[in-house]
Amino acid sequence: MPRMSIRPILLHPDPRLKKACPPVTAITPEVAQLAEDMLATMYDAPGIGLAAPQVGVLTRMFVMDCIKEEGAAPRPMVLINPEILWRSEEQNSYEEGCLSIPEHYAPVSRPAQVRMRWTGLDGKTHEDEFDGLWATCAQHELDHLDGKLFIDYLGPIKRQLITRKMEKFKRELARG
Repeated sequence: MPRMSIRPILLHPDPRLKKACPPVTAITPEVAQLAEDMLATMYDAPGIGLAAPQVGVLTRMFVMDCIKEEGAAPRPMVLINPEILWRSEEQNSYEEGCLSIPEHYAPVSRPAQVRMRWTGLDGKTHEDEFDGLWATCAQHELDHLDGKLFIDYLGPIKRQLITRKMEKFKRELARG
């Protein structure tokens, strides 16, 4: 059995984060390994969701686990080729962040509930309804698969400010 690896997370701005991802065509051992690595990377970060393009793999897959209560059992989910079947009219606003845009948060309004369909690592079709933080996370990660970031919901001035700060942060990281 291959070991899980923590993969590097791409930081905004990176052109790979703005690309729409093609679907996964088969559940292979490589796809299963990617899922395991993504979960390990997400938990290590720590975060509640991570999309494949964030680790440089342009494919329609994300992982999430929104269980945050101390002592609660984790609920890791792997969603391959996810799609939204239904969105509620009711909206929720959450202070969103992103592992590809560390230390930056902003309120984003999204549907409060969504029903999604996806393929699991078992190769079967799954369907579930998400609400609250789970709905926000699922929509945020699905956006990544379409090349959209949470800052794309912000006004142009706020978005440019965050992008400039991230460019400076990446230059500082490169210098060591």
